[in-house]
Amino acid sequence: MAEVIGVKFKNTAKIYYFSPLKGVKDYPEKAGVIVETAKGLEYGTVVFGIKTAPDETITHPLKPILRLATAEDEERVKENNEKIPEAMEKAREKIAELSLNMKLIGAEYAFDGKKLTFYFSAEERVDFRELVKNLASQFKLRIELRQVGIRDETKILGGIAPCGRTCCCAGAMSEFAKVSIKMAKNQGLHLNPTKISGLCGRLMCCLEYENDYYEKACKLVPKVGGTVKTPEGEGTVVSNDMLKMISKVKIAKPDGSEVYKDFNVKDLEFQRKTCADCGKDADDDADDTEE
Repeated sequence: MAEVIGVKFKNTAKIYYFSPLKGVKDYPEKAGVIVETAKGLEYGTVVFGIKTAPDETITHPLKPILRLATAEDEERVKENNEKIPEAMEKAREKIAELSLNMKLIGAEYAFDGKKLTFYFSAEERVDFRELVKNLASQFKLRIELRQVGIRDETKILGGIAPCGRTCCCAGAMSEFAKVSIKMAKNQGLHLNPTKISGLCGRLMCCLEYENDYYEKACKLVPKVGGTVKTPEGEGTVVSNDMLKMISKVKIAKPDGSEVYKDFNVKDLEFQRKTCADCGKDADDDADDTEE
């Protein structure tokens, strides 16, 4: 066990552990701190104060918190952030001059102001060596360009997801999870790309959140379109509610009419699914996975 402080950087959700400063016991939530990272000195925000964490959750050796942020530190961070829009505009002008096929996503100044990092997306590799030279000459700083994927682009830019909340990747997720079309099938969702895709155009990250439950539940309910025996006779399964474990069944009456009734799954007789059956259509064996 070791004493740690939880710190996050900028608008990311991932929490990093740092060792507390000797003699300092009070680290208020959302207080600014200056820490040492692989990138050099950085400004971070306290997520939680001193607490103990198991050794297996810690990457040793822990980097130390150098100091609580001073008024001068806060002012420097503010000035760096205020310079970003101008830096982005100048970078876009240079990209246009060089006719580079790349989309500028964001920019970030190092805490000490000696390095400026630009993030961009592109459909293929881009030779940006001339661009780096031009920008370094213009800003008189060390320039770094990083190409990011389409999911990272949405994480940086943010936005409102179809559910009406901030995109998970931009607001709540510390790392991208693997998502697959099988997860949507397990949950009984319509496989309409516009319904199960996020702003990035890839499968929604939230498909993974309850997948463990649905993966088990889908094995306990009858297959939609399959035949089941109910207390009122044989019928065809129309839909399943895997949260309530209720199936809607269409039953044909002797007079030719049809009725739809809800039955608890435990009151039905049907052939149980195997692992291979769950989340799979008869004519679709694909399990497209996105990371």
